[in-house]
Amino acid sequence: MTQREYFLALAGYHVWAQARLLDCLAPIGDADYHADHGLFFRSIHRTLNHLFLVDLLWQGRLTGKPFLVSGLDQELVKERVRLRDEMLAAAEKLRGLVAGLDEARIRDVSAYLDTEGRRREFPVALQLAHAFNHATHHRGQLTAIVTRLGAPSPILDMPVFFAAQFPGSS
Repeated sequence: MTQREYFLALAGYHVWAQARLLDCLAPIGDADYHADHGLFFRSIHRTLNHLFLVDLLWQGRLTGKPFLVSGLDQELVKERVRLRDEMLAAAEKLRGLVAGLDEARIRDVSAYLDTEGRRREFPVALQLAHAFNHATHHRGQLTAIVTRLGAPSPILDMPVFFAAQFPGSS
């Protein structure tokens, strides 16, 4: 498996996992959805906004067109249904950007300014690894809240995703 194939698989998983997470959050009432659950970004809504914002940050970094934010806790979308739609569109766009990368670009060292204005310079492969691991981290926080609220948590295991993508594999 090439690095490109690996990151394309992670990008596909990211789209799939975001959709499954958002589906499991649909029955959560607005009070619980907006309540402070002790997460880094406090509520389900604010954590979802953060996930959306970070997808946009990485899109900007990959395209060389920075997405400027006032902070990692900036609320980009207030409406719950619109946030879901925007998150799914951003995940799909990120997958498309990854699909457009070749092995040389993935190995390239690329610089960007982080949200505090510090210059960061890493291989694109490590940037992608961080982007997808970061999303997994916050999805894990949200699934813990879902189970604490008594709702069924989605199964987000990668082998479940891979089995759906590659029927006949085990």
